[in-house]
Amino acid sequence: MMKKKLKIGLIGFGVVGQGLYDVLQKSPALDAEILSICVKNKKKRSLPDELFCYNPDEILNNGDINLVVELISDADEAYHIVKKSLLSGKDVVSANKKMIAENLEELIQIQKEKNVSLLYEASACGSIPVIRNLEEYYDNDLLLSVTGILNGSSNYILSKIFDHNKDYDSALKEAQELGFAEADPSFDVDGFDSLFKLIILTAHSFGTVVNPKDVLHYGISNISDFDIQYAKEKDFKIKLVGQVEKLENNKISLFVLPRLVKRDKYIYNVEDEFNGVVIKGLAYDKQFMFGKGAGGHPTGSAVLSDITAIAHNYRYEYKKMNYYSSFEYEKDVIIEIYLRYKKDEDLKKFKFDSISEEYNGPEYNYKIGLIKIKDLMALKDELRSMDIFIAVTRKTLNY
Repeated sequence: MMKKKLKIGLIGFGVVGQGLYDVLQKSPALDAEILSICVKNKKKRSLPDELFCYNPDEILNNGDINLVVELISDADEAYHIVKKSLLSGKDVVSANKKMIAENLEELIQIQKEKNVSLLYEASACGSIPVIRNLEEYYDNDLLLSVTGILNGSSNYILSKIFDHNKDYDSALKEAQELGFAEADPSFDVDGFDSLFKLIILTAHSFGTVVNPKDVLHYGISNISDFDIQYAKEKDFKIKLVGQVEKLENNKISLFVLPRLVKRDKYIYNVEDEFNGVVIKGLAYDKQFMFGKGAGGHPTGSAVLSDITAIAHNYRYEYKKMNYYSSFEYEKDVIIEIYLRYKKDEDLKKFKFDSISEEYNGPEYNYKIGLIKIKDLMALKDELRSMDIFIAVTRKTLNY
């Protein structure tokens, strides 16, 4: 049964907000109307002035609006808007992965108490319907792991490096000029964006809400020509990969790290601003989802899908939390890494369990060996300031 007509308050009219407005006009079957759009700045836009307001409370206090669509970049402001909307009995669609990852436990509780729906497919992997699939199709305990390229900006940069022989700085500049990377690109290239998406995917994969601050994430901003040359000589590409994996004894591990990827892996051929997610299960081995992870129209289409789902009274059931025993997040997991370094005092900070390969050169050195995630976590705040680069080389003991 369809809900009553959706009367939408849209908060944010940037790239995704405009993309949503465009795709909504192409969806005549959906009985939905945007009553008001909240923006920060008064400037001439292509739509009538009376459609716009400048204070979110005008939307939140409007009794005619039954669905709030939140599409702003400020995570703190988004949290207050989403929380207030849910508490006032309005359904919400959001694309703000940082806000959702940092407040997921509370937001799940409010949905339950107020009998409202918060959907956020667009917060992870743009146009790929990965959350809904994990929630509905992979809703049993056969799931083993979810691994993927979750950030289009860093993947675009790495594609230019490995497929077009550009250096990191010029590839980053090109990504910024095309709008794939921000003026301050650290959210993307240092792995924060992938981390928040991984937290959300973990909740729907294994029913466990993990604090983002407790998870190792390290990006590609420290990559050097030496690392690129090493990967090419060994016939690898470097990809920034987020992964959550089921371990024994009801435990899971998760982290975001660059990875040296072989040709035989699905994600080897995920290029430019595309995302790719590999879902591995006990009975079905591997399944691969691929699509555009960034841009106004791809993300706008994911928001539209959530709006349509709200019209059909859909909500996340958080099945893994409610129907299965929960998993415990484990940091005492061993992985094999490539560590490129310059100074011996930096190397001494890394507690390798064993070394399988090493090289000492005139400018850079590297070691490949086994190390515990928790020992890398202990260095988390220092990693970006050291003249080093880390990449996972292969799955090891706990995989």
